[in-house]
Amino acid sequence: MLHHRLEPLLSRKRVAILEACLIGLVSGVAAVLLKQGVEWLAWWRTSPTLPLWFTLPAIGLGGGWLAGWVVQRWAPEAAGSGIPQVKAALGFVPMPLNLRVAVVKLISTLLALGSGLSLGRQGPTVQIGAGLAAQLSRWLPTSPEYRRQLIAAGAAAGLAAGFNAPIAGVLFVVEELLQDFSDLTLGSAILASFVGAVVSRVLGGHGLNLMVEAKPIGLSMYDLPFLVILGGLAGLLGTLFSRGIFASLGIFQGLKGLGVPGRIGLAGLITGLVGLLVPVAAVDNTGLQEFLITGSAGWQMIAIAFSTKFFLTLLAYGSGAAGGIFAPSLVLGACLGGLVSFLAQGVYTGFGHWPLAIDLATTATYALTGMGAFFSAVTGVPITAIVIVFEMTANFNLVLPLMIGSGIAYLIADRANRGSIYHQLLARQGIYLDPPAQANNPWVDLRAADLMQRRVETLTSQMTLPEVVQAFSRSHHRGFPVLEAGRLVGIVTQSDLSKAAASGLPSPPTLADLMTPTPVTVAPDASLSRVLHLLNRLKLSRLPVTDGNKLVGIITRADIIRAESDQVGGTLPDPGPQAEPSYLVLQQQSPALGQGRLLVPLAAPETAPILLKIATALAHHYHYELECLHVVPVPRQIPPDEATIDRHQLEALRQLVMDWGERSGLPVHFQGRTAHEVGRTLLEVIRDRHIDLVLMGWYRPTPVPGRVISSVIDTLIRQAPCPVVVVRPGQNLNFNRWLIPTAGGPNAQSAQQLLPGLISLGSQPQVKLCTICHPEKGECLTPDHLTSLAKSLETTLQQPVEAQVLTHSSVAVAIISQAQQDHSDVILLGASRENLLSQVLKGNVPLEVARQTPSTVILLRQIEPLSPQSG
Repeated sequence: MLHHRLEPLLSRKRVAILEACLIGLVSGVAAVLLKQGVEWLAWWRTSPTLPLWFTLPAIGLGGGWLAGWVVQRWAPEAAGSGIPQVKAALGFVPMPLNLRVAVVKLISTLLALGSGLSLGRQGPTVQIGAGLAAQLSRWLPTSPEYRRQLIAAGAAAGLAAGFNAPIAGVLFVVEELLQDFSDLTLGSAILASFVGAVVSRVLGGHGLNLMVEAKPIGLSMYDLPFLVILGGLAGLLGTLFSRGIFASLGIFQGLKGLGVPGRIGLAGLITGLVGLLVPVAAVDNTGLQEFLITGSAGWQMIAIAFSTKFFLTLLAYGSGAAGGIFAPSLVLGACLGGLVSFLAQGVYTGFGHWPLAIDLATTATYALTGMGAFFSAVTGVPITAIVIVFEMTANFNLVLPLMIGSGIAYLIADRANRGSIYHQLLARQGIYLDPPAQANNPWVDLRAADLMQRRVETLTSQMTLPEVVQAFSRSHHRGFPVLEAGRLVGIVTQSDLSKAAASGLPSPPTLADLMTPTPVTVAPDASLSRVLHLLNRLKLSRLPVTDGNKLVGIITRADIIRAESDQVGGTLPDPGPQAEPSYLVLQQQSPALGQGRLLVPLAAPETAPILLKIATALAHHYHYELECLHVVPVPRQIPPDEATIDRHQLEALRQLVMDWGERSGLPVHFQGRTAHEVGRTLLEVIRDRHIDLVLMGWYRPTPVPGRVISSVIDTLIRQAPCPVVVVRPGQNLNFNRWLIPTAGGPNAQSAQQLLPGLISLGSQPQVKLCTICHPEKGECLTPDHLTSLAKSLETTLQQPVEAQVLTHSSVAVAIISQAQQDHSDVILLGASRENLLSQVLKGNVPLEVARQTPSTVILLRQIEPLSPQSG
């Protein structure tokens, strides 16, 4: 009964209004806390009761270090201004944005700005508001699109509360972040901005008052040429400022030894020392703006303030400190406007006569115009720049000079820069957002990479005709790409088998004799029109997709129909539940300090320690970061983003991983996902996180028809673009006695690369290299060749390596017998994509060894040689 009574009150519009008001309220309160906290710390830092020669550098160093430690320890994604992270989240990039990020952002910004770093608080309030809204969307589950609108409303409320400018908050979201004019989006953003600005104004005061009460802001026709000059200078210097940000980021990135706290502490120390030499550098943004606009400063002081502020802002932002560039851009623009006003006054009075005091109205006009122009040049949002300054002054007479200066500055900066500064900052992290205009046409931007199936079953050219026939009988596919040494060399179809049966072939025939060599292929970036042209013109049923000689996917006509249906209606034409992309439930990242990434899928806290132990040894050897992943499989009928999961186990795994990272001294990242297909999710993470090596566990070695190990592991061995290491933990978990069977192929080379890191797990490692000879066929390595491999391995390991030739008709039985005789702790085996089918047909060696020995079994599928980085 209660539900039916409340149902009319809980319509979509009413819920949206309630959520927008709540978002505006909490965003406004957060902005007030940040504003008043920064002001109190700034007053305490410059208090006359303390010796400035000590407090400015000491607080800068200590506060900066503490701000960096908070970010590094609790939320690495809270570094910087926060606007690029919000933009990525609104672009459906899996970027952490929640209550944890918002709280860490608030604390770290408070510490960074309170220690004197030359950054602003308005950019962080955007991320704080967006993070609070994102957390609300998790507490009140909703669709991904509506969650995006709530995040946009939170970002608008954060900016509105930071500047006391509600219209500017909405315009910034529409102009830069969201670019969405739907009624619900605009309504939520407008209401949240209004509430956020009201809360900020009521609790935090009126903020910066730029109303010049002595005289109205004036403008004459003689000022127009100088306003054009001001816009041009703002465009050029704003471009220089933007490029300086990236240069500073690059310089600080080279100081990896200091860590994030050390880099921010160094920036705080330098800022404090500069503040002792140049007192104007110790003034906060609000006080400096009022000082410049009131016209009480000479041109020499303004020039010093501009150059000092320019340098210190680049220094602070490059260090990775939490803070934005909105307020510093306004201060720099006010300085630039003040300098141009002196130039104009000098010209008016006869070239060279510079009065000691200039007209207040002229000073205010140029300073405020410069604020909008420089802000527009740096951020690339001219409309928002005009409205922010207008809302601060509430003076319509300022609109025309603002339009002149901001418009010219934006045109110059846009021509000089390569897109939005936020797009460029995201691109440094490997995140590329598509232009929103592309979404209007559902077909024009479809590429082969969007259409193709990435999970491709392949055959090797050396397979015999019976093996090929059996492969077709086990699969629903009517054709297979054919590989040789990892390269695409042909394609075989059922019609090729029919033709082979009707014609004479060499005896015994191999797949190389049956296939169609040099097949027609397309590149991953080929357009849909190109794919359709080849399929129709050449009457093809499937089209391999290659990157060079490497097969990366295959396209059929059914794939094109499904992709176009997805674009138009969002549903697949085939009946029944379909697999959806995985959903990121939890993510925690450490600073990216490694020279590669090692992915460790973890199933449960009980089985994680042994995998982390082995992964740590490999990560130390290769100077890799650890990327730990927990995937919770959900039924196809339930969307991954709506599944209910056991968060206690997920949190236990996260805490275990983070604690392990602290003890090992390695950068460790963790993410938890829900997914329909675990194998597909692992491939997705490998691609998105640029994984260099995968280490995963194998706990139930039981035979499965048509599988070598398991569905997930077989998928990775077939399709992962990086080496894969599979570990079946043994009973004693010792790592002293190693047995390495080899046929002289990639396995020997793989052992030589992996063992230096792995044998560090044992206290007294012993290594034996062996080869197995068939008693009748006699196909094996010669003793001399085996001895040569052993000596090469000895050189790598700097210890003796024993070599032995075994004779047996069964490879698996020979390995098992030798392992039992030597009491081997670890057996290292090799695998490849091409030999998986033959493993199933001829006997599953890894499975037999794993089932019949208590030793730890390590299976390596190599792609190309791994090389440990020097460092």
